[in-house]
Amino acid sequence: MKFLTVIPARYASTRFPGKPLAMLGGKPVIQRVYEQARQLTSEVYVATDDSRIYDTVTSFGGKAVMTSPHHKSGTDRIEEAVRKIQDATHAEYDVIINIQGDEPFIQPAQIKALIDCFDDERTEIATLGIRFGRQGETDGTATLHDIQNSNSPKIAVSRQGFALYFSRSVIPFCRGVEQERWPETFPYLKHIGMYAYRRQVLGEVTALPQSPLEKAESLEQLRWLENGYKIKVGITTSETIGIDTPEDLEKAERFLANTK
Repeated sequence: MKFLTVIPARYASTRFPGKPLAMLGGKPVIQRVYEQARQLTSEVYVATDDSRIYDTVTSFGGKAVMTSPHHKSGTDRIEEAVRKIQDATHAEYDVIINIQGDEPFIQPAQIKALIDCFDDERTEIATLGIRFGRQGETDGTATLHDIQNSNSPKIAVSRQGFALYFSRSVIPFCRGVEQERWPETFPYLKHIGMYAYRRQVLGEVTALPQSPLEKAESLEQLRWLENGYKIKVGITTSETIGIDTPEDLEKAERFLANTK
């Protein structure tokens, strides 16, 4: 099975313009994401709508492709990028991996967890989940505040490992149990927004209109579920450290310094 990793990266950002080019430990953020992705997959491209990002990637020896500035989602940008890459290289790929351009600490083990999902031939799309309160090799204690955070979508998963639903609300509702005890009553699963798609499926889902559930929760993956696609959920014990704001960059600098 042949895998292609695409990293969508935009210059424009409401909370942090120019984020992919911000320096982190002496390297642009996008370079750190690229280098982490290359640890596990050899075919890696940055998909961008900005020549500054394109030039930066090629300057450190990476591969990049220019895409339209009018895409509404990273998934749409990836689809255009894959078409251009295939046209230019005449290569065919079985699975497309989507890594966000603001995840400089993504772990090879997380990428492998996505790849392993496709050992199941029923998998059309793969994503990741992590137990609330769990990071690395030690178990922390999840709190009610953690699982009620609407910025941390939850996943309900079938016994076969496929997503049943994603929600910003707490799912499931533990009936008859005091809310403060919910985190210890049920193993709540937090969604990590990394995806991989079978090549044909990527083309299909980008052609779908927004769905009612997607609009209600503002979660793109619900469009795919609502249209019957099977999303396998790989389990990881590594939390991601994304960069959304300049303050996040400062935290990332401190994290990087502590890992040296």
